Amino acid sequence: MSRQQTIAERERAQLASYAMHSEDSVGRKYDEPEHPYRGAFQRDRDRILHSSAYRRLSGKMQVFTGDMGDYHRTRLTHTQEVASIARTIGRALRLNEDLIEALALLHDIGHPPFGHAGEDALDECLADHGGFSHNRQALTIVEELDIRYPRFPGLNLCRETLEGQLIRAQKDQAGLSPLLEVQVVEAADSITYDAHDTDDAIKLGMVTVEQMSEVPLISDVLGRVHLRDPGLAGSMLRKTVVHELVDVQVSDVLVRAFNYLSDYAGCTAAEMRQSDFRVGPGPSLAAKKETLERFLYDTVYRHPRLMKVRTVAQNRLKQMYFGYLERHDLLPGSIQQRAAAVGWPVAVGDYLAGMTDRFCDAQFHRYFENSVPG
Repeated sequence: MSRQQTIAERERAQLASYAMHSEDSVGRKYDEPEHPYRGAFQRDRDRILHSSAYRRLSGKMQVFTGDMGDYHRTRLTHTQEVASIARTIGRALRLNEDLIEALALLHDIGHPPFGHAGEDALDECLADHGGFSHNRQALTIVEELDIRYPRFPGLNLCRETLEGQLIRAQKDQAGLSPLLEVQVVEAADSITYDAHDTDDAIKLGMVTVEQMSEVPLISDVLGRVHLRDPGLAGSMLRKTVVHELVDVQVSDVLVRAFNYLSDYAGCTAAEMRQSDFRVGPGPSLAAKKETLERFLYDTVYRHPRLMKVRTVAQNRLKQMYFGYLERHDLLPGSIQQRAAAVGWPVAVGDYLAGMTDRFCDAQFHRYFENSVPG
């Protein structure tokens, strides 16, 4: 009996029939021998974890900048929280945790510096060249840019992993339902940013618990917290509210999924893709999440402190984009080679998208601070 058979047997014993099993993968673009003791999706997870783009997430802002302190999330810690919550949901549903973690670690590696402000700026700069999307950029990174192996470009991930990210990039495309593992990561991402943006905003003083208590979902959570631990206040109240906010959302997702999937025992992952079911909150919680997210957008994401950062970041990125188009000599050799294949505008966009916030600021001050915007 081969070790690969042992991997398949372990998954058959532990995973639900409708989970994505490694032995059912359609494989990779470039053929590789199977690993003796790691399944296909475990290898994908490891390749993403060791990629340069993943490491750079530690230097990219999620919502709040490094100037605001060191408590709040970075793009890396957000990714880690998504992976943790997604694996919790996936394990409870007996799905493929290796694929789930690979998808979670992959989902944000295409983000440029300065969060969505940076993405909007690059999208504007590249409007005549296909625009810019961090979800598409993640695919570009793992298929073309992050060269770590001598026999093929990119990371040569399994097609199921790539498809999961492609679905994020083409949310409006009709077709088969995503694999359940893909749906779990999408749900975990929503749960994560609702909770940690609430946490960070209160910690940074952009909003108070009292203000947030006007939001129905936070009011529900506060009621549960005060019933169990009356008298909590200050930082302990904030921490407990955030913990409860995660738990309420995860529990709701799982109850709904259990109720639905109980009728599909014996179905395969391919058969489940014919279903219109989506892993996510029930209607009541979905409505409350929408209200919370609208509150966060109006009160936190559009806060004057963040809008100032957004404006400065976008102006700098635009100035750098046009500056690099005029000064190709400032670009590293790898980007100059990239330009020969995709053109200078896209190559410059790739270079800027790969920068951390700090490196972007350093390059701006070094080369473009006193230049005239393009």
